[in-house]
Amino acid sequence: MIKSQVSAKNNQGYDHEHGGNIYRAVQELGIPESEIVDFSASINPLGISRRVKEAIKKEIDNLVNYPDSDSNALREKIAGHHDIDPETIICGNGSTELIYLIPRAFNPAKVLIPSPTFSEYEKAVSTQQSAYSTQIKYIDLKEEERFRVNIDGIIAAMQDCDMAFLCNPNNPTGDLLKRDEVLTIADAAKEEGCMLVVDEAFIDFCLEESVIKNVLNNPYLVVLRSMTKFYALTGLRIGYGVFPKDVINKIQQFKEPWTVNSLAQKAAIAAISDDEYMVETDELIKREKNFLEKGFQKLNLEYFPSTVNYYLLKTENAERIVSGLKNKGILVRDCSNFRRLKSSYIRIAVKSRRDNEMLLRELSELR
Repeated sequence: MIKSQVSAKNNQGYDHEHGGNIYRAVQELGIPESEIVDFSASINPLGISRRVKEAIKKEIDNLVNYPDSDSNALREKIAGHHDIDPETIICGNGSTELIYLIPRAFNPAKVLIPSPTFSEYEKAVSTQQSAYSTQIKYIDLKEEERFRVNIDGIIAAMQDCDMAFLCNPNNPTGDLLKRDEVLTIADAAKEEGCMLVVDEAFIDFCLEESVIKNVLNNPYLVVLRSMTKFYALTGLRIGYGVFPKDVINKIQQFKEPWTVNSLAQKAAIAAISDDEYMVETDELIKREKNFLEKGFQKLNLEYFPSTVNYYLLKTENAERIVSGLKNKGILVRDCSNFRRLKSSYIRIAVKSRRDNEMLLRELSELR
């Protein structure tokens, strides 16, 4: 068995397995939650849309009823949004629920995971190891190639695997495989009989590269989507997956009922319907990324080109920067627990101009 690397804390005892743990920071720093500026979680700086707020208010009185366990109205909305069959969609308590559900349903013998990438793939598979002796096979992304996925390399590595995870755009690097590149991998997965799980949690920032419609023609392709990053529905926990028809019944056998609450379903429908919010988000992120990149260049701070709303930064004094910013109520993502990333990496989200200016100012002082 190939063992997993699971590290949860740094030498300050601060849980950095994921970003967004503002509650622990509040306890440690003794300051109100409202004074924390969180660059560790890559959430739309616009916050939730006006339409979503209105939808939540309207749904409040219906909380006495059980939610629709099948999320029928939401699935219909998602299907119309993507022009796909609603019967291929499963909604979940965030896409993370589905990440854990897939290996539980299929008991894969060997799973391919690139590194560095989102840590929940490894953890989801590892929960199966004691019962099914699942092996994890890693394909290391090279720093000298800016951690880009090598198409030929991942296809070759899939040949003895029955499941593979691919995060596109990748977290934490921000690198994006073009749609044709992902489809090349998906075609190879079909030929090898390897289920390819493509996590498109951040694809809303580059929608033209999504392969969500291609699930129809590939029985070995699964696509996961999150409504946390682009739509800022973080606390409601809502995501969905698109599955081949001969796969979805097996997934549903393992899915617990009522994992998607009523507010999340109504909020997601409203969010998908808000075209104005989508346009405003695209304009804001483009503008603020340009501002941040110019700031990084002025500070002579190495950053990796990103297609999404976060940047991977490399600096020799990363630990001091993480600690120094935290002491000022600013959280960034310490990336030292990602496989293949050393202690010199941090990830920062793209936020509002005011917050971005503050971050660059504090980085200048700390460097």
